[in-house]
Amino acid sequence: MPTGVRTAFAERFGGPPTHVARAPGRVNLLGEHTDYNDLPVFPMAIQREARVALRPRDDGMVILHSADPAFPSVEFELRPGIPPGAPGHWGNYVKAPANELARRYAIWRGFEGVLASDIPVAAGLSSSSAIVVAVGLALAHLNEVAVEERAFAELMAEAERYVGTRGGGMDQAISLAARAGCAMKLSFNPMRFQHTAVPEEWSFVIAHTSVRVEKSGPAQKAYNLRRAECEEAFAEVVQEVVDGCLARTTPTSYPDLLRLLGPERALSLGEEVLDRNLFRRFRHVVTEAGRVEEAVDRLRSADLTGFGTLMDASHGSLRTDFLVSSAELDELTAIAREGGAVGARLTGAGLGGCIVALVDRQTVGDVIETLVDEYYEPRKLTKDIDARVFVAVASPGARVETVG
Repeated sequence: MPTGVRTAFAERFGGPPTHVARAPGRVNLLGEHTDYNDLPVFPMAIQREARVALRPRDDGMVILHSADPAFPSVEFELRPGIPPGAPGHWGNYVKAPANELARRYAIWRGFEGVLASDIPVAAGLSSSSAIVVAVGLALAHLNEVAVEERAFAELMAEAERYVGTRGGGMDQAISLAARAGCAMKLSFNPMRFQHTAVPEEWSFVIAHTSVRVEKSGPAQKAYNLRRAECEEAFAEVVQEVVDGCLARTTPTSYPDLLRLLGPERALSLGEEVLDRNLFRRFRHVVTEAGRVEEAVDRLRSADLTGFGTLMDASHGSLRTDFLVSSAELDELTAIAREGGAVGARLTGAGLGGCIVALVDRQTVGDVIETLVDEYYEPRKLTKDIDARVFVAVASPGARVETVG
């Protein structure tokens, strides 16, 4: 039980909380920028989590304080159409699930609480979605809203678009549905979960570039642009399919297109009809979906080298075709491989944030030591090094616990 957040609650409100809502962050192993194209992803929940210690109120007010003094308190009343705060304000991630639940279920009971999180902020590890899920679960629990797990994941994904980022549904789904010791292949339309155990001898090392990526702030424009480019590329390829009578039916989604044409034919057609920029986006999406499917098989067969090769290919595609890597991300992945990782890639939206490296458990120490010596030491970033580079633990999904 998170005694720290409970103590912070008691100090703030003069008594104990009644519940603690917990939601983990995640590391995406493969499948970047594919979820909003309805193509599969392969994330894993991690041990870092957002925790909300709370006590219900008898009115519709939500009052939430952060244990981190850098983040101001949030206070608002439950109702449909809750006005958002300034763009990039962390409170919008608290208002997002409240607004959606009030709109759909007319919830009325608020809470007072304290939030604590050890997920690095703006690092590509889903710190914001963990807040959305923790607050959403808390409000649903207090207002006796019972929604099936998949439906609630979709609801929280829709809720988070309140902040202005046109994301997919990966972050909310893995935060809710993760299982300890497993990665989860997530497919869409309809949403489906496939859990696969991570071999005991495998370790995933997360390393932070120390470059923040605010998806609700400056990075939002680039993120939304990538989604728009993927949609434009899809529309142009589909138009060629229709004009050329190349399929029995008109594809309505990326999965539909790949099912009707197959990846190779789709890529060939895309190269014919798309300009260079759109084709590169299209090529990343199509090939990354294929890497996810292969990665599940590699994990099941404990093929460490094969999985690592897929991670390297993913990073290369994100760097050259999707243009979301950075000098720091490229350097960290190279250093991780130099230290003994069998594969490494950026994780999350890119442009900064973290990498994830696949390492045999016997060489974890060597990889971390190399990262510290060659990346963090020269930049004088060794303070709080355990928050910058750590081994991910495949962790369970979100839950609300009663304090007793």
